[in-house]
Amino acid sequence: MSIASWSFSRLKNFETCPKQFYHVSVLKEHPVVETDAMLYGTAMHKAAEDYIGSDVPIPPQFDYVKDALDELKEIRGVKLCEQKLGLTEDLKPCGFFDKNVWFRGIVDLVIVDVLAERAWIVDYKTGKSTRYADKGQLELMALSVFKKFPEIKYIDASLLFVVAEELIEESYHVDNSFAMWAKWLRRYGKMRDAYTNDVWNPRPSGLCRHHCPVVECSHNGRN
Repeated sequence: MSIASWSFSRLKNFETCPKQFYHVSVLKEHPVVETDAMLYGTAMHKAAEDYIGSDVPIPPQFDYVKDALDELKEIRGVKLCEQKLGLTEDLKPCGFFDKNVWFRGIVDLVIVDVLAERAWIVDYKTGKSTRYADKGQLELMALSVFKKFPEIKYIDASLLFVVAEELIEESYHVDNSFAMWAKWLRRYGKMRDAYTNDVWNPRPSGLCRHHCPVVECSHNGRN
């Protein structure tokens, strides 16, 4: 079985439970049902994209994020909303939908200041808590931006929790890219091996009994 292109979310889902990933993401036996929280997040992302990218007024229900977005608009540089990034297996930039795309990522907002050799990455989060925030997403996006924009040497990245009103920040330098890629390639290698060997072992956790749709798994409490 050949592996499809991967992303941060696909890798995280695989690491959470390879068996669930196989049934949900490979076989697609259990379509994801959008929840109210997911729909709210999608609408908020669209509002932020329209406001920063096209100066479309913020809808009243998202007025609480306007001040944070205004601060982002004031940062010098080219604003790229919902920036789709693609890389080939030899880590060369390519189109998001190219046949040879190996890694895909979407950044909610990239601000590129070529003169300062600096960029800013922002990912909006509508969760009510930062408890499970994972800066790994920022790292992969920064690595992709370094490839897309070779002029950039420094990246300031953040997870902007608009509901919780908290900011998770990290900074990256292009000189550290090799070591960071080595770490991600090791993690990716485990998912690649699962595809190659067609082995998808379950990883039991407290989520099994009430939150996993794979009822045929022996660890699911609803089988």
